[in-house]
Amino acid sequence: MTPELDVVPGAFPHRPPPDLDSPDLLVEHDWRAFTAVERMTNHWARPGWPDGFRAYYWMLTFPDAGELMSRASQCQDALAHLGMDRVPRDGLHVTLTRIGSTDLVSTDQVQLVADLAEQMQLTAFEIVAHPLAGSRGAVRFTLAPWSPLIRLHAALSEAGRRANVPGGKPTTAFRPHLGVQYSNRERPAAPVVESVARLRALEPVSLEIGSVELVELWRTTDPLPAYRWRVVRSVPLCPRSVSPSFSGRQQS
Repeated sequence: MTPELDVVPGAFPHRPPPDLDSPDLLVEHDWRAFTAVERMTNHWARPGWPDGFRAYYWMLTFPDAGELMSRASQCQDALAHLGMDRVPRDGLHVTLTRIGSTDLVSTDQVQLVADLAEQMQLTAFEIVAHPLAGSRGAVRFTLAPWSPLIRLHAALSEAGRRANVPGGKPTTAFRPHLGVQYSNRERPAAPVVESVARLRALEPVSLEIGSVELVELWRTTDPLPAYRWRVVRSVPLCPRSVSPSFSGRQQS
C-alpha cells in the first residue's frame, strides 16, 4: 500500500498531486506549481549545510543512463542563457531521504540500516523523467509514477527508524523529482518559466530502477557548485514479476 501524502507548506509542491501514477496529472501538477512561483531563490543558500558538512543519504543514481544524460544536457544547453548551475552528467540523482550527518551516524549504524533495507527485499520498478518543470530553487524533470518512489521512501525511513538514525523528512512530505540545474541567486521566476516552457514537448526518458544507493554526500565548488558523493552501499532491488509500462506521457 502506498502511504498518503499530506499538504506540507515547506514542500514543493506543497499540495500533493490528485493522482500518484498518472503521467499527465503529475506533469500538469508540477507545471502549475512552477508557474505559480514569482521569485526563485538561491538553492545553495539553504540552512543545514555549513562548510564541510557531510551526511549519509539514500539516493537513486544514474551512472549508466546515457539517454537521461543526453536529455539533461540538451535542456541545460537550451537554458544556458539563464546562468544557472548545471547538474553534472555524473551528478544526476533523485534524493530519497537523509539518514543523518556523518558526525551523528556511526559506521555500525550505516551498516545496520543498509542491512535492514536489503532484508526488506524491495522490488525494482520503472519511472519516467518528463521534461520539464521546476521549483523555487531549481529546474527539474517531473517523475512518474510517484507510487513506487513513495513506497521506497517509506521503507527506507522504516529501516532508519529501526537503526535509530536521525532520519530526514517524513514520507508524507516527500515530493519526488530529478534536478537538472540549480538557481544560484534570487531572481524573478517569469523568465525561467518562459524558457522552460519551450522544452516541455521533449520526449520523456524511461529509467529502470534496480538498486538504491546509500551514499556519503557533500557539496563542492570546484570547478562549479555541485553535489558529490561516494557510494557506501548499493542495495539491489528484487526483479519485478510483472513489468507495468509507464513508457511516457499519455496521449489525448
